[in-house]
Amino acid sequence: MIKTGPLNLITDVDGIKIGNAEDTNVVTGVTAIIPDMAAIGAVDVRGGGPGTRETEALNPDCLVERVDGIVLSGGSVYGLEAASGTVAELARQGKGFNHKGIIVPIVPSAILFDMLNGGDKNWGEISPYRQLGIEATKKLVKEFQLGNVGAGYGATEARYKGGLGSASVVTDKGVQVGAIVAANPVGSVIIPGTKSFWAWAFEQDGEYGGLGPPAFVEDMPLDMPEGSSLAENTTICVVATNVALTKSEARRVAVMAHDGIARAIRPVHTPFDGDSIFTLSTEKQELEEPRSIGLAKIGAMAADCVARAVARGVYNAESLAGVPGFQSELF
Repeated sequence: MIKTGPLNLITDVDGIKIGNAEDTNVVTGVTAIIPDMAAIGAVDVRGGGPGTRETEALNPDCLVERVDGIVLSGGSVYGLEAASGTVAELARQGKGFNHKGIIVPIVPSAILFDMLNGGDKNWGEISPYRQLGIEATKKLVKEFQLGNVGAGYGATEARYKGGLGSASVVTDKGVQVGAIVAANPVGSVIIPGTKSFWAWAFEQDGEYGGLGPPAFVEDMPLDMPEGSSLAENTTICVVATNVALTKSEARRVAVMAHDGIARAIRPVHTPFDGDSIFTLSTEKQELEEPRSIGLAKIGAMAADCVARAVARGVYNAESLAGVPGFQSELF
């Protein structure tokens, strides 16, 4: 039996906590995903315009196997500095790879573009992102809000306010899978001419309004959705599981999880997006045998969680800086 976790958040995965920080003046934010102990990490990047840090180290043929955290941030290239803040805070806490007494936290990251959302970006020589990374890493919790939170604070989608979303599933055998997404896509999460989400078929317990499928779809245009701003977007995500995976297996889960983005957004993985998905394995439970079948199940659950998380992020986002929240136009 598969059902949503108690919180329906990525933190339903044992050993995962989340920290969020926002700057309301800049209209941006940072989300830190921190395992209690260093976790197996992997990544798969599908967008044509990614902004990332330390993703090469996660390749299966590279030395690094475990990471101490992952950071998702607004701010475009400036937001990559948020991971420096998380590194500094984790080192202060004594968390990281200890090499001859020197603590070296491993913190890959990805950023989204939220630079033209009406916030004050005139910060001078020093951006706010390092401090936001520190603040997010100091405020780790199991339960957190969705929508205009963390890396989703300044996000938008084709027509509506984007946001931070999360979802989870657990099985009666103790398997836990969850996802957290900062949804800021060039594509739309809504079926054209309707109020139905592309991800309607994956909804659990009315988590994004219970609107169901559209009664009728008049047109399926191939051009960009009205309101889209090219090169001002990206959907970035972390999926996590308590199941013990190798680095290569974790990457396969990230690959499969991208199907969740494709189910929730149209168009997706465009030349203008930087769509990236990280995987974390907290290694609390053994993978089902045979391993290939167990791995396929984890990847499928991850994809479903990603689709739901995208929709939940947009559904829960409130109007901000002149961009309408989805629920503001629902009725």
